[in-house]
Amino acid sequence: MKSKLIEVAGGRTKIRVYEIGEGEPLLFLHGAGGLFPDDPFVTKLGERYHVYAPLLPGYEDSEGGENIRDMLGFTLHTFDAMDALALHRPIVVGHSMGGMIAAEMAATAPHAIDRLALIAPAGLWLDEHPIPDIFAKLPFEFPALLFHNVDMGTQLLTAGLDLDDEEFLKEFLITNARQFGMAGKILFPIPERGLSERLYRISAKTAIIWGAEDTLIVPEYGNAFQAGIEGATLVNIPDAGHMVTLEKPDAVLQAISALG
Repeated sequence: MKSKLIEVAGGRTKIRVYEIGEGEPLLFLHGAGGLFPDDPFVTKLGERYHVYAPLLPGYEDSEGGENIRDMLGFTLHTFDAMDALALHRPIVVGHSMGGMIAAEMAATAPHAIDRLALIAPAGLWLDEHPIPDIFAKLPFEFPALLFHNVDMGTQLLTAGLDLDDEEFLKEFLITNARQFGMAGKILFPIPERGLSERLYRISAKTAIIWGAEDTLIVPEYGNAFQAGIEGATLVNIPDAGHMVTLEKPDAVLQAISALG
């Protein structure tokens, strides 16, 4: 996997984009946690597609966060990235927060996206199923919140380091402060910015993909997204939590591939 800094918004700022694979172009939008080093899911997507994975400002060395204040800002910023990469009607895949942005893009400009895959997206709010506040969580709470296989989650999130290790905690807090500061603009205090009122505008062929054991954004939200997007298919993947992309990457890739 290679990466580069590209200019976006007419050269107003720069963002880092990871790129891998050959074939049909696919734009991947990451969640609040960003991308893992040599991200396993992006690598998996690269087996079938030419993947472009831009990092939002505040993630690694992407710049320009001070100019993004609300959901519209996130949406237009990502369209700017798509334009800078010369992508025309690509497949757009978004996970969690990235799924929220992808859905907003498809609703804002229905003819700009050909196919859409929303993987456990944020963006809706069901009073009977409140979404936990990730900004109030401590490091040791994340594996069980994000993964069905908690041991796997602990290993991936800590790279084998002790959750109580002072250096790990220091790096975790510094990185999260920067990334969550950006993510919080649309996810805090609740991850809802009126998307439910715009889902009807989505015309892209859409797959909604969920880990059946997701405890962060429970699978009932998948039903709500499917009800709001005409013709959308819903795929529930067993034995997987919110990070279904890492726990069941082959099943997720199969669901995306079914879009054609």
